[in-house]
Amino acid sequence: MGENGLTPSEADLAPAPEGGAEDEVGEYDDLEPDLKGLVEYVARALVDKPDAVKVDEVQDGNTTVFELEVDEEDIGKVIGRQGRVVRGIRALVKAAATRKGIRVDLDVV
Repeated sequence: MGENGLTPSEADLAPAPEGGAEDEVGEYDDLEPDLKGLVEYVARALVDKPDAVKVDEVQDGNTTVFELEVDEEDIGKVIGRQGRVVRGIRALVKAAATRKGIRVDLDVV
C-alpha cells in the first residue's frame, strides 16, 4: 500500500489532486526567457575565467544579436572543436527565443 492507502496500480488510476500538473504548466506561460542571462550563464560555466564573461545585446533590424566576449584564453572553450560548442549555445538561445517570438543570433567577439 502507498502513502495514500492505494496500491500502486490504484494510485495510477486515481484522479489527480486539485491544482495538478495542468495548473503548473499554466504558471510558466507568464515567464519570459532571459536570453542575455542564459548566454551569460552557459558561457560562465564553460570558461576558466567567468569574471571576464561579458554579454552585450545589440538590435540589428528585427534581430537581436548577443555579442559574447570572453578572455582570450577561453575563446577555444566557447567555440569548441569545429564550432560545436558555439553551435550548441546558438541552438539553445534560438530555441528559447522562439518562445518570445523573436529572432536572435550569437556572435563571439
